[in-house]
Amino acid sequence: MRYRCAVLDDYQGVATTIADWSPLDDRVEVVTFSEHFPTEDELAAALADFDFVVTLRERVPFPSSLLDRLPRLKLLIASGMRNSVIDYAAARTNGVTVCGTESSSTPPVELTWALLLGLARGLVQENTALRTGGPWQSTVGADLHGRRLGLLGLGKIGSRVARVGLAFGMEVTAWSQNLTKERTDELGVHLSPTKEDLLTTSDFVSVHLALSDRTRSLLGATELSLLKPTAYLINTSRAAIIDQEALLTALHEGRIAGAAVDVFDAEPLPTDHPMRTAPHLLATPHLGYVSQANYRRYYGQAVENIQAYLADSPVRLLT
Repeated sequence: MRYRCAVLDDYQGVATTIADWSPLDDRVEVVTFSEHFPTEDELAAALADFDFVVTLRERVPFPSSLLDRLPRLKLLIASGMRNSVIDYAAARTNGVTVCGTESSSTPPVELTWALLLGLARGLVQENTALRTGGPWQSTVGADLHGRRLGLLGLGKIGSRVARVGLAFGMEVTAWSQNLTKERTDELGVHLSPTKEDLLTTSDFVSVHLALSDRTRSLLGATELSLLKPTAYLINTSRAAIIDQEALLTALHEGRIAGAAVDVFDAEPLPTDHPMRTAPHLLATPHLGYVSQANYRRYYGQAVENIQAYLADSPVRLLT
Protein backbone atom coordinates (compact mmCIF):
# COMPACT_ATOMS: atom_id res chain seq x y z
CA MET A 1 0.00 0.00 0.00
CA ARG A 2 1.25 3.50 -0.87
CA TYR A 3 0.33 6.13 1.67
CA ARG A 4 -0.33 9.82 1.03
CA CYS A 5 1.20 12.60 3.15
CA ALA A 6 0.04 16.23 3.13
CA VAL A 7 2.43 18.99 4.19
CA LEU A 8 0.48 22.09 5.19
CA ASP A 9 1.37 25.77 4.90
CA ASP A 10 4.60 25.31 2.98
CA TYR A 11 4.58 29.04 2.23
CA GLN A 12 8.16 29.16 0.95
CA GLY A 13 7.90 25.95 -1.09
CA VAL A 14 10.91 24.37 0.64
CA ALA A 15 9.46 21.43 2.59
CA THR A 16 10.56 18.73 0.15
CA THR A 17 13.96 20.23 -0.68
CA ILE A 18 15.28 21.37 2.69
CA ALA A 19 15.16 17.79 4.02
CA ASP A 20 15.68 14.35 2.43
CA TRP A 21 12.33 12.64 1.85
CA SER A 22 13.79 9.94 -0.44
CA PRO A 23 13.62 7.19 2.24
CA LEU A 24 9.83 7.36 1.82
CA ASP A 25 9.73 7.25 -1.97
CA ASP A 26 8.59 3.64 -2.25
CA ARG A 27 5.79 3.87 0.30
CA VAL A 28 4.62 7.49 0.61
CA GLU A 29 3.44 10.11 -1.86
CA VAL A 30 4.16 13.59 -0.47
CA VAL A 31 1.97 16.53 -1.47
CA THR A 32 2.71 20.06 -0.28
CA PHE A 33 0.23 22.92 0.08
CA SER A 34 1.59 26.45 -0.14
CA GLU A 35 -1.73 28.18 0.49
CA HIS A 36 -3.39 28.30 3.89
CA PHE A 37 -6.87 26.81 4.14
CA PRO A 38 -8.94 29.50 5.91
CA THR A 39 -11.92 27.34 6.90
CA GLU A 40 -12.38 23.92 8.45
CA ASP A 41 -14.58 22.85 5.54
CA GLU A 42 -11.83 23.63 3.02
CA LEU A 43 -9.24 21.87 5.16
CA ALA A 44 -11.39 18.78 5.64
CA ALA A 45 -12.01 18.53 1.90
CA ALA A 46 -8.30 18.97 1.07
CA LEU A 47 -7.14 16.34 3.59
CA ALA A 48 -9.84 13.73 2.98
CA ASP A 49 -7.56 11.46 0.95
CA PHE A 50 -4.44 11.65 3.11
CA ASP A 51 -3.09 9.17 5.64
CA PHE A 52 -0.44 11.45 7.14
CA VAL A 53 -0.41 15.21 7.76
CA VAL A 54 2.57 17.42 8.63
CA THR A 55 1.69 20.79 10.17
CA LEU A 56 4.02 23.54 11.38
CA ARG A 57 3.85 24.80 14.95
CA GLU A 58 0.28 25.92 15.82
CA ARG A 59 -0.70 27.35 12.47
CA VAL A 60 -3.62 24.93 11.93
CA PRO A 61 -6.01 23.84 14.69
CA PHE A 62 -7.04 20.18 14.73
CA PRO A 63 -10.17 20.14 16.92
CA SER A 64 -12.44 17.13 17.29
CA SER A 65 -14.81 18.55 14.67
CA LEU A 66 -12.04 18.32 12.06
CA LEU A 67 -10.53 15.03 13.18
CA ASP A 68 -13.97 13.40 13.07
CA ARG A 69 -14.13 14.29 9.36
CA LEU A 70 -10.80 12.66 8.48
CA PRO A 71 -11.40 8.90 8.80
CA ARG A 72 -8.38 8.09 6.64
CA LEU A 73 -5.94 10.07 8.80
CA LYS A 74 -3.53 7.86 10.74
CA LEU A 75 -0.59 10.09 11.67
CA LEU A 76 -0.45 13.80 12.52
CA ILE A 77 3.01 15.38 12.87
CA ALA A 78 3.45 18.83 14.37
CA SER A 79 6.74 20.70 14.58
CA GLY A 80 7.82 21.29 18.16
CA MET A 81 7.09 19.10 21.15
CA ARG A 82 4.10 21.10 22.39
CA ASN A 83 0.96 22.02 20.51
CA SER A 84 -2.10 23.63 22.09
CA VAL A 85 -4.37 23.51 19.02
CA ILE A 86 -4.57 19.73 18.65
CA ASP A 87 -7.36 17.87 20.45
CA TYR A 88 -5.38 14.87 21.68
CA ALA A 89 -8.39 13.10 23.13
CA ALA A 90 -10.20 13.32 19.79
CA ALA A 91 -7.07 12.09 18.03
CA ARG A 92 -7.00 9.01 20.25
CA THR A 93 -10.71 8.40 19.71
CA ASN A 94 -10.18 8.55 15.95
CA GLY A 95 -7.10 6.32 16.04
CA VAL A 96 -4.72 9.11 15.04
CA THR A 97 -1.14 8.97 16.32
CA VAL A 98 0.26 12.44 17.07
CA CYS A 99 4.02 13.07 16.97
CA GLY A 100 6.23 16.13 17.30
CA THR A 101 9.71 17.21 16.32
CA GLU A 102 12.51 18.95 18.15
CA SER A 103 13.02 22.69 17.74
CA SER A 104 15.59 25.30 18.66
CA SER A 105 14.95 28.46 20.66
CA THR A 106 17.73 30.25 18.79
CA PRO A 107 15.65 31.60 15.84
CA PRO A 108 12.98 33.34 17.99
CA VAL A 109 15.70 34.84 20.19
CA GLU A 110 17.46 36.22 17.13
CA LEU A 111 14.20 37.55 15.67
CA THR A 112 13.36 39.26 18.97
CA TRP A 113 16.59 41.19 18.76
CA ALA A 114 16.13 41.94 15.06
CA LEU A 115 12.76 43.50 15.87
CA LEU A 116 14.01 45.36 18.95
CA LEU A 117 16.98 46.81 17.09
CA GLY A 118 14.84 47.64 14.07
CA LEU A 119 12.52 49.62 16.32
CA ALA A 120 15.28 51.33 18.27
CA ARG A 121 17.14 52.54 15.20
CA GLY A 122 14.18 53.24 12.90
CA LEU A 123 15.56 50.87 10.29
CA VAL A 124 12.36 50.46 8.28
CA GLN A 125 11.70 54.19 8.03
CA GLU A 126 15.30 55.03 7.19
CA ASN A 127 15.66 52.23 4.63
CA THR A 128 12.40 53.21 2.93
CA ALA A 129 13.43 56.86 2.78
CA LEU A 130 16.87 56.02 1.38
CA ARG A 131 15.46 53.78 -1.36
CA THR A 132 12.62 56.14 -2.37
CA GLY A 133 14.47 59.43 -2.36
CA GLY A 134 13.13 60.54 0.98
CA PRO A 135 14.91 62.69 3.56
CA TRP A 136 18.47 61.86 4.53
CA GLN A 137 18.12 60.94 8.23
CA SER A 138 14.74 61.55 9.78
CA THR A 139 14.92 59.59 13.03
CA VAL A 140 17.06 59.72 16.16
CA GLY A 141 17.81 56.21 17.36
CA ALA A 142 17.11 55.02 20.89
CA ASP A 143 20.18 53.80 22.76
CA LEU A 144 20.33 50.34 24.32
CA HIS A 145 23.37 50.70 26.53
CA GLY A 146 22.32 51.77 30.01
CA ARG A 147 18.60 51.40 29.27
CA ARG A 148 16.28 48.95 31.01
CA LEU A 149 15.01 45.84 29.24
CA GLY A 150 11.95 44.32 30.90
CA LEU A 151 11.21 40.68 30.15
CA LEU A 152 7.81 39.13 30.76
CA GLY A 153 8.94 35.54 31.11
CA LEU A 154 12.39 34.14 31.73
CA GLY A 155 12.15 30.64 30.33
CA LYS A 156 14.14 29.03 27.54
CA ILE A 157 13.73 31.96 25.16
CA GLY A 158 13.48 34.80 27.67
CA SER A 159 16.70 33.78 29.42
CA ARG A 160 18.63 33.87 26.16
CA VAL A 161 17.16 37.25 25.29
CA ALA A 162 18.33 38.41 28.73
CA ARG A 163 21.93 37.34 28.06
CA VAL A 164 22.01 39.36 24.85
CA GLY A 165 20.59 42.38 26.65
CA LEU A 166 23.35 42.15 29.25
CA ALA A 167 25.93 41.93 26.46
CA PHE A 168 24.56 45.21 25.08
CA GLY A 169 25.10 46.81 28.49
CA MET A 170 21.42 46.98 29.32
CA GLU A 171 19.93 46.68 32.77
CA VAL A 172 17.71 43.61 32.50
CA THR A 173 14.71 42.98 34.74
CA ALA A 174 12.19 40.16 34.54
CA TRP A 175 8.81 39.14 35.90
CA SER A 176 6.44 36.21 35.64
CA GLN A 177 3.99 34.75 38.11
CA ASN A 178 6.29 31.95 39.27
CA LEU A 179 9.68 33.54 38.72
CA THR A 180 12.08 33.30 41.68
CA LYS A 181 15.00 35.43 42.80
CA GLU A 182 17.22 32.37 42.62
CA ARG A 183 16.51 32.12 38.90
CA THR A 184 17.10 35.81 38.17
CA ASP A 185 20.28 35.84 40.28
CA GLU A 186 21.53 32.87 38.29
CA LEU A 187 21.22 34.90 35.10
CA GLY A 188 22.42 38.18 36.57
CA VAL A 189 19.14 40.00 36.04
CA HIS A 190 16.87 41.88 38.44
CA LEU A 191 13.61 40.34 39.66
CA SER A 192 10.84 42.90 39.29
CA PRO A 193 8.49 42.74 42.30
CA THR A 194 5.38 43.16 40.16
CA LYS A 195 4.29 43.21 36.56
CA GLU A 196 3.29 46.84 37.05
CA ASP A 197 6.76 47.78 38.29
CA LEU A 198 8.34 46.19 35.23
CA LEU A 199 6.02 48.02 32.84
CA THR A 200 6.46 51.37 34.57
CA THR A 201 10.25 51.32 34.71
CA SER A 202 11.31 49.59 31.46
CA ASP A 203 12.47 51.28 28.28
CA PHE A 204 11.95 48.11 26.24
CA VAL A 205 9.44 45.37 27.16
CA SER A 206 9.61 41.97 25.48
CA VAL A 207 7.04 39.19 25.93
CA HIS A 208 8.24 35.60 26.36
CA LEU A 209 5.36 33.79 28.05
CA ALA A 210 3.37 30.75 26.99
CA LEU A 211 -0.28 31.42 26.27
CA SER A 212 -2.58 30.11 29.00
CA ASP A 213 -5.67 31.16 30.88
CA ARG A 214 -3.39 33.13 33.23
CA THR A 215 -1.54 35.01 30.48
CA ARG A 216 -4.38 35.64 28.02
CA SER A 217 -4.91 39.45 27.83
CA LEU A 218 -2.18 39.87 30.46
CA LEU A 219 -1.48 43.28 28.94
CA GLY A 220 -4.68 45.21 28.48
CA ALA A 221 -5.45 48.92 28.26
CA THR A 222 -4.63 49.48 31.94
CA GLU A 223 -1.26 47.74 31.70
CA LEU A 224 -0.28 49.43 28.43
CA SER A 225 -1.05 52.81 29.99
CA LEU A 226 1.74 52.15 32.49
CA LEU A 227 4.41 52.10 29.80
CA LYS A 228 6.57 55.18 29.33
CA PRO A 229 5.66 57.23 26.25
CA THR A 230 9.25 56.56 25.12
CA ALA A 231 8.97 52.79 25.64
CA TYR A 232 8.97 50.08 23.00
CA LEU A 233 6.96 46.83 23.21
CA ILE A 234 8.03 43.60 21.47
CA ASN A 235 5.92 40.43 21.20
CA THR A 236 7.24 37.27 19.55
CA SER A 237 5.24 34.94 21.81
CA ARG A 238 1.46 34.85 21.25
CA ALA A 239 -0.81 37.69 20.13
CA ALA A 240 -3.51 36.94 22.72
CA ILE A 241 -1.17 37.81 25.60
CA ILE A 242 -1.67 41.45 24.61
CA ASP A 243 -5.15 42.85 24.11
CA GLN A 244 -4.99 43.65 20.40
CA GLU A 245 -7.55 46.47 20.45
CA ALA A 246 -5.75 48.09 23.37
CA LEU A 247 -2.44 47.84 21.52
CA LEU A 248 -3.90 49.39 18.37
CA THR A 249 -5.34 52.23 20.43
CA ALA A 250 -1.99 52.86 22.14
CA LEU A 251 -0.22 52.97 18.77
CA HIS A 252 -2.76 55.25 17.08
CA GLU A 253 -2.76 57.63 20.04
CA GLY A 254 1.05 57.64 20.28
CA ARG A 255 1.04 56.49 23.91
CA ILE A 256 4.20 54.46 23.34
CA ALA A 257 7.14 55.05 21.04
CA GLY A 258 6.47 51.89 19.06
CA ALA A 259 5.81 48.18 19.00
CA ALA A 260 7.13 45.19 17.10
CA VAL A 261 5.07 42.03 16.72
CA ASP A 262 5.54 38.68 15.00
CA VAL A 263 2.23 37.16 16.09
CA PHE A 264 -1.38 38.06 15.34
CA ASP A 265 -4.93 37.16 16.34
CA ALA A 266 -5.58 35.92 12.79
CA GLU A 267 -2.92 34.20 10.70
CA PRO A 268 -2.28 34.63 7.87
CA LEU A 269 -3.19 38.24 8.51
CA PRO A 270 -6.19 39.36 6.39
CA THR A 271 -5.34 42.07 3.90
CA ASP A 272 -7.72 44.51 5.58
CA HIS A 273 -6.54 43.79 9.14
CA PRO A 274 -5.87 47.01 11.10
CA MET A 275 -2.43 45.74 12.15
CA ARG A 276 -1.29 46.17 8.55
CA THR A 277 -1.72 49.94 8.71
CA ALA A 278 -1.12 50.73 12.39
CA PRO A 279 1.38 53.55 12.99
CA HIS A 280 4.61 53.06 14.95
CA LEU A 281 4.45 49.29 14.30
CA LEU A 282 7.14 46.97 12.97
CA ALA A 283 5.46 43.69 12.02
CA THR A 284 6.66 40.38 10.58
CA PRO A 285 4.53 37.39 9.44
CA HIS A 286 5.23 34.97 12.34
CA LEU A 287 8.85 34.26 11.44
CA GLY A 288 9.96 33.29 14.95
CA TYR A 289 10.79 29.66 14.18
CA VAL A 290 11.28 30.09 10.44
CA SER A 291 14.96 29.43 9.80
CA GLN A 292 16.98 27.04 7.66
CA ALA A 293 18.27 25.02 10.60
CA ASN A 294 14.84 24.69 12.20
CA TYR A 295 13.18 23.71 8.94
CA ARG A 296 15.82 21.07 8.28
CA ARG A 297 15.14 19.71 11.77
CA TYR A 298 11.34 19.87 11.44
CA TYR A 299 11.03 18.19 8.08
CA GLY A 300 13.93 15.82 8.61
CA GLN A 301 12.36 14.53 11.81
CA ALA A 302 8.94 14.41 10.12
CA VAL A 303 10.47 11.88 7.73
CA GLU A 304 11.89 9.96 10.70
CA ASN A 305 8.48 10.02 12.40
CA ILE A 306 6.79 8.56 9.33
CA GLN A 307 9.47 5.86 9.02
CA ALA A 308 9.03 4.94 12.68
CA TYR A 309 5.25 4.83 12.35
CA LEU A 310 5.49 2.54 9.34
CA ALA A 311 7.78 0.29 11.40
CA ASP A 312 5.11 0.16 14.15
CA SER A 313 7.45 2.02 16.54
CA PRO A 314 6.27 5.64 16.61
CA VAL A 315 8.63 8.17 18.18
CA ARG A 316 8.30 11.65 19.73
CA LEU A 317 4.71 10.99 20.71
CA LEU A 318 2.60 13.94 21.85
CA THR A 319 -0.30 13.47 24.25
